[in-house]
Amino acid sequence: MTTQVLTGQQIAAAELDGWTLLLSFGQGGLETRIHTENFTQGLRIVESIGKAAEELGHHADLDLRAFQVDVRLSSRDGGGVTETDVTLARQVTDIVAAAGAELECGSLTHIELGLDTPAYAKIAPFWAAVFNSEHVIGTEAWGDVGDPRGGLPMIWFRTAEARSEQRVWHPHLWVDPAQVRPRIDAALAAGGTLVSDQGAPSVWVLSDPDGNLLYLNTWQPGDSSLCDSQYRPGGSNWIDRS
Repeated sequence: MTTQVLTGQQIAAAELDGWTLLLSFGQGGLETRIHTENFTQGLRIVESIGKAAEELGHHADLDLRAFQVDVRLSSRDGGGVTETDVTLARQVTDIVAAAGAELECGSLTHIELGLDTPAYAKIAPFWAAVFNSEHVIGTEAWGDVGDPRGGLPMIWFRTAEARSEQRVWHPHLWVDPAQVRPRIDAALAAGGTLVSDQGAPSVWVLSDPDGNLLYLNTWQPGDSSLCDSQYRPGGSNWIDRS
């Protein structure tokens, strides 16, 4: 089997029922979702997939839940899907059928956050810091912030000549309480601003150097409405930094 990356058309021609090609951080991968009766069945399927991958000298990204297993297959060295991934996908399909489980791909999605900005190089370090991710610089037209562990959605930036009068996108990022101070410190060091801590220890509001807001949330009780009412777009205390 070759290590050449397959095109979308080539993958479609393989007719892999229950699988789909999805991009994640710019790299294609074959993905499926296996619906299981219980955790034990899912664990056994995961073990079988792991054994099949080892026999091929390959790997698989597996997410085991109580009633499902998500599978993503890609060749990191090749930067996409190769014949080895297709072969492993067929084996996974056989493993699932033998276990009496079902696979499908209609419910699978990936989330990316996009922002038009006149100068992404100025604000990208802030988002990389607060997301504990990496800043990837592209051409003059784009730049990305991506989590190397794949646990967070990718943020991509596109240069734009004009900006909206109101900057309304502001992700809500949930973290462990112990991560709040390090994330805030990193964000401030990257040029950000702590806009409000009135909702602490439930929520803090941060701003990147260009005025875009992020809500840093924890499970701890607090009055998040203090931040929501004060910084809601169009509200009486809304900060317009445009």
